Amino acid sequence: MTERRPWSRNDLLVAFYLYNKTSFGKISARNPEIIKVSNLLNRTPSSLSMKMANIASCDPMIQESGRNGLKGASKADKDMWAEMSTDWENFYITSVEAFLTIANKHEESESTDSNFIGRERLVQSKARIGQNQFRQIILSSYNDKCCITDLSIPKLLVASHIMPWSVKPSERLNPCNGLCLSSIHDSAFDQGLLTLNSNLEVVLSSKLLHQNNPFVDYCFKQYEGKSITLPTKFIPKEEFLAHHRTEIFQQ
Repeated sequence: MTERRPWSRNDLLVAFYLYNKTSFGKISARNPEIIKVSNLLNRTPSSLSMKMANIASCDPMIQESGRNGLKGASKADKDMWAEMSTDWENFYITSVEAFLTIANKHEESESTDSNFIGRERLVQSKARIGQNQFRQIILSSYNDKCCITDLSIPKLLVASHIMPWSVKPSERLNPCNGLCLSSIHDSAFDQGLLTLNSNLEVVLSSKLLHQNNPFVDYCFKQYEGKSITLPTKFIPKEEFLAHHRTEIFQQ
């Protein structure tokens, strides 16, 4: 493998693609998916994982949490982070296309591995690609767990929007506008039956609090006032939560 060669824009897009869908704690040269993608890039797993750690150092959430990533992020890393933050949807599409470019050149990357995007994604609409990327990023940020209950069954988890995308379409794929919730808590959040305060604690609507029902007690009331499990990156933005509290939540 060629080492210490410059990172092309396409290679860097692939690194961002993988960073976005990988939990911070799983950025390691031993991660099987990092190993597979590094082979596609003709780089070592250490090289790719180090680049992902460089990217992490550009992430405000990582910086604020005291986890500094790996110092030495290049100007290209920082510029690409700014590009992503400015236009999430187009960046997701561009990064997926960059991944497909390398994946489709290698026979070993075909549909035998469900973790990789297959050729059928080439014909998906841009909206579908963006939605799939949004879900992957939200679930990985919350370590595939509901942030309220810690439920960890992916098929029962939803990448929930805080501010409805119809209100501000430009923010619909911003991962800071997302929460990982179980399907029932997603429905309750969407209907304004629960929200989060500025301390990221669960607040229930009186419509739930006044229910005398063991199921409601178990699913909702036991979490009233409790803090959510924070994501490892892309923390919910207060601007979006404030909108939910004032415009959607039913007191």
